[in-house]
Amino acid sequence: MSKSENPYKPGAGHTPPQLAGRLTEKAEFEVLLGQDVILQNLILSGLRGIGKTVLLESFRPVALKRGWLWAGTDFSESTSVSEDTMALRLLTDVALITSNVKIAKVEKPGLGFEASQSIEEAYLNFEFLTSYYRRSPGLVSDKLKSTLSFVWHCIKPLNTKGIIFAYDEAQTLSDHAEEKQFPLSLLLDVFQSLQKQGVPFMLVLTGLPTLLVRLVEARTYSERLFRVLILDQLTPEESREAIVTPLKDNNNPLASSQESIQLIIDQSGGYPYFIQFICREVFEVFEQQLTNNEKISVPIDAILQKLDNDFFAGRWNKATDRERELLTLIAMAGYREFTIQQITNLSTDKRPDIRPFKTKSQISQMLQRLIESGLVYKNRRGTYAFAVPLLEKYIVRTEEKQG
Repeated sequence: MSKSENPYKPGAGHTPPQLAGRLTEKAEFEVLLGQDVILQNLILSGLRGIGKTVLLESFRPVALKRGWLWAGTDFSESTSVSEDTMALRLLTDVALITSNVKIAKVEKPGLGFEASQSIEEAYLNFEFLTSYYRRSPGLVSDKLKSTLSFVWHCIKPLNTKGIIFAYDEAQTLSDHAEEKQFPLSLLLDVFQSLQKQGVPFMLVLTGLPTLLVRLVEARTYSERLFRVLILDQLTPEESREAIVTPLKDNNNPLASSQESIQLIIDQSGGYPYFIQFICREVFEVFEQQLTNNEKISVPIDAILQKLDNDFFAGRWNKATDRERELLTLIAMAGYREFTIQQITNLSTDKRPDIRPFKTKSQISQMLQRLIESGLVYKNRRGTYAFAVPLLEKYIVRTEEKQG
């Protein structure tokens, strides 16, 4: 039997062969594209592996079809080092989509004693935009508003609906009050001001659940600026679609093994990344079993071990031994969300292998460190939750192996 191509793609941000579900989110984005005056921007929020990046990329052709231009990239900590670096990021991204826009004919004086003059075509490219930005008066925010307003003045006659500024990993942005640098506030202020002027530049940000908290800390009006869509796990039906549809032209037995499909649905928890990861492994195993005339079966323990090594172990190693004990208490109790009081109550139970966490202050400090390491986050309801999808199941598996 010839080996079939494996259709599943578990890489970070890789578009899966079938983008299942997300119909509500797509419809919401379509509504926002219909705004003549931008009153709401968009946030896509959720844990890693939930499909934020893939969904964001799927929005691009929808926006382009509706007459919008699309700018953006991944945000990183370096973007928000200073207000200037934020301005440079935005100007760079705009220039990539406007560099072919001709804006004027500029007369240049001849050299030396030459009486003649040369004519140079000017384009809305990076060199022009940064020069315009530097010449504009005022603070960084004033310069950026002036430059982006000029961009809209130049592209409006081209029957462009507007520009979508789409940025992934936006939870990495922050202000730095101690250094008197406020790049995140700058981003929000500039777009709010432009939108008030009727400039149709829309922000679309994706990020972990901490994103909205950071935005509100920077500017309290942020909640009014954004339509927030929190991505949940795929339903069992959507998970099944993501598993089966890529196999419609393939003879791999996974397509018809209902037991295997249900096992993948259960073990993946509806997270698109885990569906792709497990399906890729199962696909390869089934191909080998067919080649060797073996009975078709899913070695789920071995696949989960590989998932643990590839996805969870590195993140788990960020925690100290004491922090791991805290997370183990929570996971073994079956909590997905939890409070400091609940941890205190758990700590009083008899676990001879774990010393009690005696004070709420101690627990609070540990949770803060876990937030900084990306293992826990504080949600909008004021409770805590695991920031890594299915981390609680990994902890339980690890605990059971050791016990």
